Parts: sequence; structure tokens; C-alpha cells
Amino acid sequence: MAQDDPLARRQRAKNLAVGLTVAGFCVMFFLITIVRMGMR
Repeated sequence: MAQDDPLARRQRAKNLAVGLTVAGFCVMFFLITIVRMGMR
């Protein structure tokens, strides 16, 4: 059971990093779309 804790913690950190990366790309895409629509 003690061996699972570091593995689970690493997996959770990896999932969080992937989630934040995807969220960052979504926000960036949204902002670029807003700026491009404002230029018209």
C-alpha cells in the first residue's frame, strides 16, 4: 500500500499538468478568436 502513494501522487500531478495545458490552449484559442473578431 505504501508503494501506491508516490505512484498515485505522480499520476495525479501528471493529470493536473495535462489538464492545465489543455485549459491554457483553450483560453489562448478563445482570446485569439476574440481579438480576430474585434479586428473586423
